[in-house]
Amino acid sequence: MKILVINAGSSSLKYQLIDMDNESVMAKGLCERIGIDGHLKHTPLVGGKPVYDENLSLPTHSEAISAVIDKLTSAEYGVVSSMQDIDAVGHRVVHGGEKFASSVVITDEVMDAIRECIPFAPLHNPANITGIEACRKVMGDVPMVAVFDTAFHQSMPGKAFMYAVPYEYYKNDGIRRYGFHGTSHRYVSSRAAEILGRPIEELKLISCHMGNGSSICAIENGKSVDTSMGFTPLVGLPMGTRCGDLDAGVIQFIMNKYHISIDEMLNILNKKSGVLGVSGVSSDFRDLEKAAEEGNERCRLALDMFYYWVAKVVGSYAAAMNGTDAIIFTAGIGENSSSTRSAIASYFGYLGVRIDEEANKKRGEDMVISTPDSKVTVLVIPTNEELVIARDTKKLVG
Repeated sequence: MKILVINAGSSSLKYQLIDMDNESVMAKGLCERIGIDGHLKHTPLVGGKPVYDENLSLPTHSEAISAVIDKLTSAEYGVVSSMQDIDAVGHRVVHGGEKFASSVVITDEVMDAIRECIPFAPLHNPANITGIEACRKVMGDVPMVAVFDTAFHQSMPGKAFMYAVPYEYYKNDGIRRYGFHGTSHRYVSSRAAEILGRPIEELKLISCHMGNGSSICAIENGKSVDTSMGFTPLVGLPMGTRCGDLDAGVIQFIMNKYHISIDEMLNILNKKSGVLGVSGVSSDFRDLEKAAEEGNERCRLALDMFYYWVAKVVGSYAAAMNGTDAIIFTAGIGENSSSTRSAIASYFGYLGVRIDEEANKKRGEDMVISTPDSKVTVLVIPTNEELVIARDTKKLVG
């Protein structure tokens, strides 16, 4: 069974074609600048075919999907003989609200429900819908599945997801913590159980998804019981450009003093804050580490704030679950920055964590970086959201 995994943004479309017989990626690619001018990079991973990396006209997502199908099936760049070789499509959808606690086969009713969630994710859900509609237009009756970032966190109890505001805002308007990166947290927690050789139903895990956007998840018995992002992905840890947790009074103060509209304020909090705002240098942690080594104190402060916040949230989740069996680092920073992992783990002495600094020097692979006598196992697990989407798609339509 061959499944095409689609992650559509407002002007981009990432994809992978996965052979589910052995879960290998046959090809992957990225369409960029859709609706502007257009560019496609297509990388075949079987058959020794060349990479296609060219500008081409992509006025809409439909043309982008057509271009993807064309490259996947072409004699020069293709990995399948025709579109009929693609058995199903799995779509990443950011927000499913309280409507979806698991992945679903896409129907007209499901599309209506995804549209109803647009107010919760106005930048993401419309793009996801566009990608689904484009695939339907080009691929006809090929079965399609929606996999939601928020679904994994629907197992959180009320004490974790409720805000202490008048209850009618939850009842009437759905104001609550939803959490994000659920597909990533689900994958790495399942993989951690495999590495530890224990049933996930017996484990207490803390997953640290650390990239330009970062979130932490407490996972007990295979279910999310708390997570650091909230109603939107803006809160929790200080991130690349997002502020993380912030006193709402600060927002009112800045808006009143500088006569800023709410839209301008949210743009500042989403795109100009986080480690970029503190450092004044970059949202890329590699740039911050280099500048900090060269003596830039604001870059050092930005990094220290991030390390501190991760450690603080991990500590709160260890308390919430009355202990933890393992701490997982994943995503771009978690998988690749040994200095970040070491700095964060230095806070965990109270948990009995001991890091094997030699093992920690590696990057980008499944590994245990704690010593054998560490009371809590520390793992690095590269996330694989596309594989989760493909597995769910196969399960639902297979």
